[in-house]
Amino acid sequence: MTAYPTVKMLINGEWVADGGDGTMPVHNPATEAKLGDCPKVSKEQLDAALAAAEEAFPAWAATPGAQRHKIISRAAQLLRDRAPEIARVVTLEMGKPHAQALAETVGAADLIDFLAEEAKRQGGRLVPVRSANLLQQRVTQEPIGPAMLFTPWNFPINLPAKKLAGALSAGCSCILKPAETTPASAQLLVECFTEAGVPAGTINLVYGDPAMISEHLITAPATRKVSFTGSTAVGRHLGALAAQGLKRFTAELGGHAPVVIGESADFDRTVAACAGTKFRNAGQVCVSPTRFLVARGIYDKFVAEFARRSQELKVGDASSDDGVEMGPLAHAGRVTAMQDLMGAMGGKQGEIVAGGSAIERSGHFFQPTVIAGPSAESRLMTEEPFGPVAGIVPYDDIEEAVKIANSLRYGLAAYAFTADLDESHYLGNSLRAGMVAINHFAVGSPETPFGGTGDSGFGSESGVEGYLGYTETKLVTVAKSGG
Repeated sequence: MTAYPTVKMLINGEWVADGGDGTMPVHNPATEAKLGDCPKVSKEQLDAALAAAEEAFPAWAATPGAQRHKIISRAAQLLRDRAPEIARVVTLEMGKPHAQALAETVGAADLIDFLAEEAKRQGGRLVPVRSANLLQQRVTQEPIGPAMLFTPWNFPINLPAKKLAGALSAGCSCILKPAETTPASAQLLVECFTEAGVPAGTINLVYGDPAMISEHLITAPATRKVSFTGSTAVGRHLGALAAQGLKRFTAELGGHAPVVIGESADFDRTVAACAGTKFRNAGQVCVSPTRFLVARGIYDKFVAEFARRSQELKVGDASSDDGVEMGPLAHAGRVTAMQDLMGAMGGKQGEIVAGGSAIERSGHFFQPTVIAGPSAESRLMTEEPFGPVAGIVPYDDIEEAVKIANSLRYGLAAYAFTADLDESHYLGNSLRAGMVAINHFAVGSPETPFGGTGDSGFGSESGVEGYLGYTETKLVTVAKSGG
């Protein structure tokens, strides 16, 4: 088993084990055993990181894109080389099964590679002139400045990688504040960048009190960009802080993804995909399918098969058993939240047909749970559970399904399964979300934008959007001398 590393912060190129505000313990959520201690950054240390990022920015911004590409792509290769070891640390810190943690790590390397290539590709464009007196009009994308990057615990490699690669490829310096429960995962990722040759001060890494850190960094004069992944409530607060300083803000927030399942869909393939994806990462995924809207003709059969598959999942401590398919929830509070949700079941709230209880063992485990027949107004259908809970309801026509799917202010991801081409086009056009997938669940790839609408945030990461989000547009227009 991979040993747990000594957790350190990175400030101006120096690895720092001592937090100015002390330390906080890091635990394995599958066993509740203490893994180690994480330093808590002080305001003075944050000021040092801000000064470092501000000082490093001009030189990194002036570094040719081809050179930035070489350094960042080297970091991607280091991440691939170290993926098995890093994945083991991810499993220790947040309980994700090793195969999922490994896929996340390798996938993050691909994402970094794509964004590194953007540093070579984004040269701007020429705009045709309207006057004979004008010689040229060119539009370029300039790096915006020091960026503050805030990431949660559920994808401790993928989410920091998106932000780091986008910011660095565009020419920005940055400060990364990952979740305090998964600090070593982020540290091992950052080590890949520093060992690849990213200059001192260009990346800084801090941990500690989220409220203090976010307010201090976002309101700092040096900060020009803020990128946050997390809950809608926190996103609103951080967005307001950024708006006070007219600072660019990208937010990838909560979701409550619907899945419309038509009667023409390939039943076996669809139910297998739905059950497998729903319980990935114990349902702790912002794009997790949660509201299953099933054509009435196949509803009873779908509920029964979905429930059967959920009960066959192997749940346990993935840090000691590679055969585990679903690990723990992140902390005790998530188990309490699931229990509270189950306490509301019955009647219009829906009926528990599988699971519904915490698992009596060490660690923070909850059974894969299936709820049949919750009304569109029920708590499960209106509040994101962010756990291993699926709600399944029938519909009579496709318009009704779309109405239910679009009834919330969330709009991150939406899915549909159908073999009817007309229905496929209708759903693709009608489902209101930043990302819509038909007959599959893969909404995240290095080449495509990842982001939502409404209460699920705004702006995108990955794809060319993941690069452009760290730039500002500049127009240069040149007229004839003396003309």
